[in-house]
Amino acid sequence: MKFSSSLKDGVLVFTLKGKIMGGPESTEFHDELKKAVNSGQRKLVMDLGDVEWMNSSGLGLLISALTTARNSGGEMKLARATDKITSLLVITKLNSVFDSHPNVQAAAASFK
Repeated sequence: MKFSSSLKDGVLVFTLKGKIMGGPESTEFHDELKKAVNSGQRKLVMDLGDVEWMNSSGLGLLISALTTARNSGGEMKLARATDKITSLLVITKLNSVFDSHPNVQAAAASFK
C-alpha cells in the first residue's frame, strides 16, 4: 500500500493506492493520520479509487481511522470506492458505518 495526503478546501484527503493488507505501511499511515488529527485536522477523506484489493486488515485500518477521527471530534468520509471495495463494505455491513461518496469533491462538500 502507498498513500499520500493533501489539503483541499480545509479537508485532509488521504489517497490510498495498491493493496491494503496491513503491515508496516498501515502503521505508517495510522501514525500520519494521528499526527494530522492531533494538529487539529477534523475533516478527513479517504480516496479509495486506486485501491486494487483490501483484506480484513485493510478494513480494520479504515475502522481505526474512523474511530481516531471521531474520538477527536472529527469525521471521516470515503470517496471513489471501487466496485470491489463497495462489495466488501456491503458484505460486511460496514456500508452503514461509512459515509461513502462518488468522488473527493462530493465527500469534501458533505462536511459543510
